[in-house]
Amino acid sequence: MKSKIISFTAVHKAELVETEIGRVKENEVLTEMEYTVVSGGTERANIMGMENAGGNHFPKNLGYCGVGRVLEVGSAVTNVAAGDRVLVYHGIHAKYNIRPEADITKVANEKIPSLDAAFVIIASMGLGGVRKLEIELGESAMVMGLGLLGMFGVQFCRLSGAYPVIAADLNPARRELALKLGADYALDPSAPDFTQQVMAITGGKGVRATVEVTGVSAAMKQALECASWMGRIALLGCTRVSDCAIDYYQQVHRPGVKLIGAHNFIRPKVESYPHHWTHQDDCKAILDLIAAGRIQVAPIVSRVVSPEDAPEIYDQLCDDPNFPLGTVFDWRKEA
Repeated sequence: MKSKIISFTAVHKAELVETEIGRVKENEVLTEMEYTVVSGGTERANIMGMENAGGNHFPKNLGYCGVGRVLEVGSAVTNVAAGDRVLVYHGIHAKYNIRPEADITKVANEKIPSLDAAFVIIASMGLGGVRKLEIELGESAMVMGLGLLGMFGVQFCRLSGAYPVIAADLNPARRELALKLGADYALDPSAPDFTQQVMAITGGKGVRATVEVTGVSAAMKQALECASWMGRIALLGCTRVSDCAIDYYQQVHRPGVKLIGAHNFIRPKVESYPHHWTHQDDCKAILDLIAAGRIQVAPIVSRVVSPEDAPEIYDQLCDDPNFPLGTVFDWRKEA
């Protein structure tokens, strides 16, 4: 079977190409995709050949967040069947994806729009980072970086009982959206008095729980400057370049600040336990929260585009710092 895929063929170059997909193995699932979501930070780092993103090794095929319908399952697959609507993790931007059953999550509630479901996998990454902070009711929280992960992080901090919830981003439109999604304050981290603003909001104590999503070392330094005594910082964003000096004695060791690695791969594979849930369990929890109206996805969706537009979309991702937040490829009409 042939499939159209979006491939990064060189630095700063994306193409829609045709490829032959293999046969479904006993533990695999073939899915015809409806939507796949652009993960701006990860995909920009890869197409630009940045450090800690595979370097200049091309072609690269990404697109780990999507939803579709199962066409075929292998003989050993037990949790999904042909016709089921599913989330596809670690897939690619493609008309068809073949993935192991472990990377497939059934969307049982047909009332959840597929466009909402398409964002669940990336939302689960944000939830994993927030869980590791072990937020208690009434603790202050801050989300630094309001990309997709950050927008979901704001909502999860609020649902976890954090107060106040502070959002920080250079983009004023994203700050405004964060307020609509539950942030109590939205600040510009480039403001010369940013740290003083955070301290004033927290009564001079600093932030108890911070989600650092930018992957920018300068933002990490700000997070430490704003941290409370014995505060916690979840490093959810992937830092590609570490170019900012940090005084680890004064900002980490002496105040007892906890730095928590929150990469999505660092989670249990089989069974959830407190503050560390499996990928599948987090996805199912988010689907339930969407169905209950407790998580908003629609305000995050900026545009739905054709895969044919991929070269222009990725040119913009590479060059425009204000790349639209929720960009989604619609594969339903792709031959």
